[in-house]
Amino acid sequence: TLRKPISQSSMADWASKNLNMHTQGIFRRRISISNMLSWNGGSIKKPMLITSNRTIKKEACEMFKLVQSYMGDRQTRMDRNHVALVTVTKCWSMQGLRDELYIQLIRQTTDNTCYRSLAWGWELMAISLAFFSPSPKFQSYLEGYIYRHLDSDEKIAQHIKELVDLKNKKITKSRKKRKQNTEDEGLPISTYAKYCYRKLQKVAVTGGKKGLRKPTVEEITHARNAILTPSLFGSSLEEIMLRQQDMYPGNKLPWVQTQLSQQVLALGGEQTEGIFRIPGDIDEVNALKLQVDQWKIPNNLSDPNIPASLLKLWYRELEEPVIPQEFYKECINNYENPDAAVAVVQLLPELNRLVLCYLIHFLQIFAQPSNVGRTKMDVNNLAMVMAPNCLRCQSDDPRVIFENTRKEMSFLRMLIVHLDTSFIKGLV
Repeated sequence: TLRKPISQSSMADWASKNLNMHTQGIFRRRISISNMLSWNGGSIKKPMLITSNRTIKKEACEMFKLVQSYMGDRQTRMDRNHVALVTVTKCWSMQGLRDELYIQLIRQTTDNTCYRSLAWGWELMAISLAFFSPSPKFQSYLEGYIYRHLDSDEKIAQHIKELVDLKNKKITKSRKKRKQNTEDEGLPISTYAKYCYRKLQKVAVTGGKKGLRKPTVEEITHARNAILTPSLFGSSLEEIMLRQQDMYPGNKLPWVQTQLSQQVLALGGEQTEGIFRIPGDIDEVNALKLQVDQWKIPNNLSDPNIPASLLKLWYRELEEPVIPQEFYKECINNYENPDAAVAVVQLLPELNRLVLCYLIHFLQIFAQPSNVGRTKMDVNNLAMVMAPNCLRCQSDDPRVIFENTRKEMSFLRMLIVHLDTSFIKGLV
């Protein structure tokens, strides 16, 4: 659901308070906000946003050149992948640069008369959102900017034409013209905007890439490809099944779910103390996620906590939870009633029912007394770590969230103990 973000007047107010107003000419006249937020072919001598951090001040000006290089507005010897990698790594490592990058991208994608440059600017924004979120105070501003481009392809084409006509009237023959390109080179801007909008909603909650390892070229490529080819993580179950139709047409369950589950068992997860409670190494989990998104399972895994952590992440990041939102109240109301809890499962859409039953069957293996003795993860512990990945409370009230957390755990516990999942054996 798209909630309407802040208005343009509120955005102008935000800009007037946070922009580091630039000057020009021998009299150092201040540049207007609209010019500050319009495409610029030259370099900048100070950051776009107010800051007292000297390192940020210096890095911001260098980063502007990188943004121009990625967009094709400045010549560079680096290929675009490496330009993106350097840019993203700077911001991933220095939190103070993140909002600066997003405001620079807003500037360079506003009143930009070259369609290819414009599209590449949006592409860099999409890639960046895969690694880090803007600060909470800047999020609503960025959200507002993206929102205005969700359905704006005709307006953009018309606006570029008007700007080009205006410049052509003003420009003299002796001055060098910037190469104009109003043809569609690549995707419509609305495609980037819709992807960025969804990505912003998610990264604002998850916080982007975690771990100690810096971003890699492979991750940059993966982030770019995800604009057109949705990831197996963060998509809906229907999208995932549609994607695997060519490779695994006979499968009734998501390949990613069955493969990661089998990996946990193959590595002796049901005999590993603290399985699902102790997280796997975050960098190893990220590396495995990259592989799984390319439909690969590496054969050199040794720690069951790594596929177990990624499996939990997959359930947690589904666009809609395994138990859809419309059934949430029924689950909460029947958290102590085994028959009613099992009955809810039968009401679910077929795909959700199969995915949930596969998960419960998987957890029932760990709930066996012979395994609990080794894992120290009894049915209560299993329900506690898995319930938040299957049910999502929509309330903002901490008291409601706290109370419902207990009921969510109890509901899942009912399913682990009472749901008959024998039919799922052998199903893929």
